[in-house]
Amino acid sequence: MTPFRVGIAGCGTVGSGVVKLLKENASLIEKRIGRKIEIAFVADRDTEKVRKLGIPADKTYNDGLKALSAECDAVVELIGGTTVAKRLIEEALKRKKHVVTANKALLADFGRDLFFLARENGVSLKFEASVGGGIPVIKALREGLVGNRIKAVYGILNGTTNYILTEMTEKGIDFETALKEAQRLGYAEADPTLDVEGFDAAHKIAVLSSLAFCRWVKTENVYVKGISDLTPLDIEIAKEEFGYVVKLLAISKVTDGNLEVRVHPTMIPEDHILASVNGVFNACLIEGDFVGETLYYGKGAGEKPTASAVVSDIIDLALGNSYSVPECLFKEEELKISEPDEFISSFYLRFTALDRPGVLARIGEVLARYNISIRMALQKGRQIKGAVPVVMTTHPARKREVQKAIEEIDKLDVIVKPTFVCMIEEL
Repeated sequence: MTPFRVGIAGCGTVGSGVVKLLKENASLIEKRIGRKIEIAFVADRDTEKVRKLGIPADKTYNDGLKALSAECDAVVELIGGTTVAKRLIEEALKRKKHVVTANKALLADFGRDLFFLARENGVSLKFEASVGGGIPVIKALREGLVGNRIKAVYGILNGTTNYILTEMTEKGIDFETALKEAQRLGYAEADPTLDVEGFDAAHKIAVLSSLAFCRWVKTENVYVKGISDLTPLDIEIAKEEFGYVVKLLAISKVTDGNLEVRVHPTMIPEDHILASVNGVFNACLIEGDFVGETLYYGKGAGEKPTASAVVSDIIDLALGNSYSVPECLFKEEELKISEPDEFISSFYLRFTALDRPGVLARIGEVLARYNISIRMALQKGRQIKGAVPVVMTTHPARKREVQKAIEEIDKLDVIVKPTFVCMIEEL
């Protein structure tokens, strides 16, 4: 059988890992699939870095678009971003070359157009590495669970935020201290906004939602809230008083016939399996109507895990498996995406109030007017400048009503700081 020729555009952390894997495990891969995988080219602006990986000069390019002139069966896009990478993928598809990418931001915002373009040209666009690094969650949704009606997807999809929350939980330190430690260890970027404000996880849950619910979901359809407002006090109270652990949870599920897609700090029961996913690890729980709950766990980023996922897509193509996304994604969209104020959830509310008689009653009166039922209430912590934390959890309520109630409560003369709100998922 003729070799399957693959070109690699982008030789950063993941690109280097793909080259190393294809070279070091070449004989193993050929033995397993009965076909040789051949590197047709590697393109990167830093050609010296490419040469150090043992790629000969005639297969080294400093421009991915120019490299498309080389003979190859598939192109691996590992440039990142949504500009040059998009042009490269579009051009490769138009030249009828299969494409493999790990670019979740690009897929979340432009996936619909790119998959239609691939279809028009009779080629495949593969993306296993776009979510969960080496965890085969894309393949699970696309193939393993294809016979199931998916009921819900819950994911811890960002290792940086999960590490920070683990440190805050286990050591009682604040967000800024935990972030600095994550940066020192290389788990967080110098500018951590994409991770800590939830946008990286939003890109990923958008991709998973499209697969799970046969409805194109873009980043703009995802409700996003980061973890920077969380305090050690909230984490302590959640665990010690209510039995919850706080995770940045990506959620996609159908409620009342509409699709909810959201990323935010979430309190989940401490005995749930997702509560034990700590450090830089990722996990994704998928619930199907026949299979029930399935869990996928592992390292969600890094050179080797992500390279492993990229190579799995390359091997799929070499074996002739061109399946990319469910056929229903090319049909008319039917499922409506809920607006954030329509979400129904239980809530954790922390008020900072003056230490006076009747405060709980006044807060309760406002919540009652908006049909919000209190599950538990307590005063926690010592008085600071005459104010104390007053904490409540609610029974399920609509987010719109909770927001209106909080706006009214924060105007009371006994409330000294804006109220902290966190949703609860009783998984």
